[in-house]
Amino acid sequence: MRTWAIANQKGGVGKTTTTLSLGRGLAARGYKVLLIDLDPHASLTRAFGVAVEPVPQGVQELFATPPHAIAELSLNSAIPGLDYLCAQASLATLERRSANQPGLGLALQQALARHGEHHDYILLDCAPTLGLLMINALAAADRLIIPTQAEPLALHGLDGMVRTGEMVERSRKRSLPISVLPTLFDRRTRAGNETLKLMQDTHGHRVWEDAIPVDTRICNPAALTVPLLGDDYPGRGMAAYRRALDWLLADEAAQLERAA
Repeated sequence: MRTWAIANQKGGVGKTTTTLSLGRGLAARGYKVLLIDLDPHASLTRAFGVAVEPVPQGVQELFATPPHAIAELSLNSAIPGLDYLCAQASLATLERRSANQPGLGLALQQALARHGEHHDYILLDCAPTLGLLMINALAAADRLIIPTQAEPLALHGLDGMVRTGEMVERSRKRSLPISVLPTLFDRRTRAGNETLKLMQDTHGHRVWEDAIPVDTRICNPAALTVPLLGDDYPGRGMAAYRRALDWLLADEAAQLERAA
């Protein structure tokens, strides 16, 4: 089982769209995939059509005493091989609880360890906040994927997220490969092209050489939860995500080979 954290401390960079696109791409290749919504705003949860009221069971129960099992909480989506775990607004209160409940920073890692081999890939959709939920995700992850807009204002957030990933890697004393995925790219603009080149010059091999273009067909995450007959989701945006997935899986295979 491999765990990927999709995170950026800046909002609006396409984290939920990236989580859904990569998740359905992995499922289309025959993998069993679980998407975990770690954002109290619950964009991923709402994309699957889960009602806010009554509050669904989900991630909050992984932090309970005693914690629930992931297998008891995960839900099947309409896409074969793709499951999900809901977020709740009450996740925003975890920061206050952490002062009186030691060990919350590793709760997700422990839950995944108990989950065993029920899924091949776990994708964690993180909130744009460096707090307890993101620390849980980075502690549990085998890879950090940073979606980032190809625009000048996004570079500061990217640099901060890379530093956070490197800090977590040092503290946990095991590898945390970082992959930067340029998103919302408009190749017609000079700023977009210059920003993409600067990302690649600054962060080197960590940055995908291509980029996810602006595509209105993937702007609505709910559309990505609908199964399709025949070819997978259409459009240049999803085609780019399929190429990005090829890159991620190739890098993952190389990392595992080096580790062996």
